[in-house]
Amino acid sequence: MQHRTAGSARLATAVAAVLAVTSLGAGVLATAPSAFAAAPAAVAPAAVAAAVAAEQSEPLPVLPAGADLGGVSPAGFLTYSFDAHGNRKLLWTPFDGGAPTSLGEPEGWSLGGGDVVVLGNAGWTAEMTALTLRNMADPAAPAVDIDLAPLNGTYVAVVGPDSVLARLTTAEGATELHVVTKRGTETTHRKIEGLPADATEFLASDVQDGTALVGYATGPEGARTGGRAVVDVAAGTVSETYGSAESGHDFSSLQFSASHVAWLDYDSASGLYITSVDRVTKERRKTVLGARDSESYAGLVGSWLVHGDPTKPVTAVDLTTGETRELAPEGSAAASLGDGTLILRGGTAADGKGLFRVAPAADGTFTLTKVAGPAAPLSFVLPAVPNGVVQLDRTGGRVEMAWTLSRRDAYIDVELVHRGTGRTYGERLRAPATGTTFPLSWNAVAGNADAPNGDYDLEAKAVLLDGSEAPVTFQSVVSISRDANPHDFTANGSTDVLARDADGVLWRDDLWDRPVDGVTKPSERVRIGGGWNTYKHIEAVGSLGGLPHGDLVAVDGAGVLWTYLGTGDGTFGRRAQVGGGWQIYNKITGGSDLNRDGRADLVATDTSGVLWFYAGTDETAKPYKPRVKVGGGWQVYNQITAVGNIAGGDGGDLVARDASGVLWLYLGKEDGTFTARRQIGGGWQKFSQLVGAGDVDNDGRPDLIAYGSGGTYVYRSTGTVTSPFTRQATSLYAGEGTKFTSVS
Repeated sequence: MQHRTAGSARLATAVAAVLAVTSLGAGVLATAPSAFAAAPAAVAPAAVAAAVAAEQSEPLPVLPAGADLGGVSPAGFLTYSFDAHGNRKLLWTPFDGGAPTSLGEPEGWSLGGGDVVVLGNAGWTAEMTALTLRNMADPAAPAVDIDLAPLNGTYVAVVGPDSVLARLTTAEGATELHVVTKRGTETTHRKIEGLPADATEFLASDVQDGTALVGYATGPEGARTGGRAVVDVAAGTVSETYGSAESGHDFSSLQFSASHVAWLDYDSASGLYITSVDRVTKERRKTVLGARDSESYAGLVGSWLVHGDPTKPVTAVDLTTGETRELAPEGSAAASLGDGTLILRGGTAADGKGLFRVAPAADGTFTLTKVAGPAAPLSFVLPAVPNGVVQLDRTGGRVEMAWTLSRRDAYIDVELVHRGTGRTYGERLRAPATGTTFPLSWNAVAGNADAPNGDYDLEAKAVLLDGSEAPVTFQSVVSISRDANPHDFTANGSTDVLARDADGVLWRDDLWDRPVDGVTKPSERVRIGGGWNTYKHIEAVGSLGGLPHGDLVAVDGAGVLWTYLGTGDGTFGRRAQVGGGWQIYNKITGGSDLNRDGRADLVATDTSGVLWFYAGTDETAKPYKPRVKVGGGWQVYNQITAVGNIAGGDGGDLVARDASGVLWLYLGKEDGTFTARRQIGGGWQKFSQLVGAGDVDNDGRPDLIAYGSGGTYVYRSTGTVTSPFTRQATSLYAGEGTKFTSVS
């Protein structure tokens, strides 16, 4: 805003910049010149909600550090700052605690009409012609664009979300004050009647409840005087008029209340002063503010004028009685809101510095309520992080965490690093819309697969959005665990499937712990190594030594049984010889607890069709007890698979496929023997491998994977004898039905 006195040169630019901010009166507020830049183990959702509720109070809106105040309204305030390149950034911050809204880099702006921000194409509001109206009471509402150029107009004040007051110049050169409205694609305008025919140099206060105080100049060039008019904007008529020494165009902040009208004036004897007029008695009062280069401010609250400058306390004077009161020890700006209150930028001993709402109290005094303030130093206030082992099979596979910060205008970078494998999970938590709590629901994924069980070093680094302070860090340890899965080689609870290709290379596919959109999917494939063609049998047999991850046994061409102990990271240790003589077996299968002693067992059929039972010992050097004969007649089967308890009994079960493709179920009797067989169904000859794959879908029951040229499927166990499986789609080995010679 520029300021001038009639017949004199413009005031210093510095005064213009100061008053543009400090007077804060609605009217011709424009931008300042760029030269003046300056818990329990598993933190459940309820616990996170409790963390949010535990915030001491909703934090006050933040006055950004280094930013200048650009206007206030009932719902919020504008601030502007400059980046390193000198570009001005405009920001709207609501008083209700909502997220600030960036308004970009406008040439100029104005605020009024309730909570409407006008973004314009000129640095001085009186020169703006291309306007964008943003209703900040509803920031998501579409903006309204008004072009005054076709009307030969310039901006005066905003009326509401789709209307402005504008100065239009007629073809004859006369100037008129109009209400210009844009609805849809149609722009209309109507003249304000009752102003002098030669009125010009229009300015206006904020429009309050459809009323505005309009300033203007009238009279011949060189001898003009000023005028003020109370205008009913909706009706387009003038209801009150007042004389003034000059128009005050580009200079005076106009304000009014139910009892008074007021505006800023200047003379060489007094300096800056407020002229106020009682709207009933028409009595005038002159309130001196200070020298014209001072940073004086003033605002109306009913019949009281609140004024001061940064060098003195904030004073309120009753314009009717002359009574004065000190409101606050310091202040630098004031603005009336039109609802009987005022916003003061200042400070008190009790509440420090910030924005205060000044309102009349019932006892005739005033209340000062802090509504915004400088940001608190960034810190972690209330971490809600598990302090024990999170049992993922009891929490739906998720770890709930949250961090409450001292302020909202930040983000948090969270990183979890598994101590055993170095697998990492990271996520950036953005600023919340309300409050200062940043929740994280970790899906227990690290890298490209389900996260391994164990301890994770957790680091949460909070960073301010504007980078004005150094980041702050919170560190802790998060531990996760899942129920043991005998077919898990990566200690992450999910099934791993091993497959040997024609070249003798062994591959591991890690499945996701839960189906994705009803489909079982592999998360990653890893090469184990080559040379596995030396083995006649490769079998996943569960844990041989009592650890939660699985191991392998393999029988070579000479009939020697070897063990490969899993390391828990998807790889295996050096093989160890168990013993010879295993060439007599044409089928082996393991991994199920068949005698209910808590250990994984193994069964094998010899060439004469006898089934033998090997009970597990939990001793890796000697993993099985001496064999026990189960019974004969098993030569009719070309595939046997230990599948665990799939039918609801207590012992592990077997399935066996005969030469015609019929699948039979043998229910375990808890002693290594089985009940009479039950037919499950036919057509299983299309599969070359049947794998007892542990709990694939995380429903608590072991499942079967069938692989072959007819496709690969997951057969989920149902827990019933009559219909023990339901088939589910999987993308495992899609298009690879003949690629692998062994799957386990």
